[in-house]
Amino acid sequence: MILIGQYDSPFVRRVAVALQHHGLAYEHRPWSVWADAESIAKHNPLRRVPVLVTDGGESLVESAAILDALDDMVGPERALLPPSGEARRAGLRVCALATGLADKAVSLLYEHVLRAGDRRSPVWVERCAAQISETLELLERERAARSGDFWLGAFSHADIAVACALRFLGEAHPAIADAARRPALAAHAARCEALPVFAAVVQPLHVAV
Repeated sequence: MILIGQYDSPFVRRVAVALQHHGLAYEHRPWSVWADAESIAKHNPLRRVPVLVTDGGESLVESAAILDALDDMVGPERALLPPSGEARRAGLRVCALATGLADKAVSLLYEHVLRAGDRRSPVWVERCAAQISETLELLERERAARSGDFWLGAFSHADIAVACALRFLGEAHPAIADAARRPALAAHAARCEALPVFAAVVQPLHVAV
């Protein structure tokens, strides 16, 4: 398989962590959505990452869909979310909050990168910051209410999504991330980042347009 995208993307990284966890072999092509947009377009006309090209040549796009396919590949006993039931719904909810937060963090980053000075929209900046901060507060409360090393009791996509989002946020918007205000999330992220599957797929944030 081929994984397209850079590891500083929280969406690419969550797929890479799952691949590492499952021991699935893949070739990594660290293409940039800016510098390598036309190469990406051959696999995804949206020019977005991640893209996972299967051994059969199929291009899978969007991180949640890719991870669902990986769970199907390894079977229900090894899948990082159960195929149905309350635990699956709980995990998907956490993933949706974490990836939604990450998406807003990406939008806010590009607002700063692509629009300078008075071209920047203060309304959009404030809205993104509020969406990120309020989601963090919700996740902090929910994580603080749970014991154990992992969100759902066993390592899952929820743990991966939250940790990847928090790392990106901490590098892109450290003032908003403010880990000291959210100790449960900070502890969760540190626990995940210490795992070999996370350490194997890490890249400092680099933005070039």
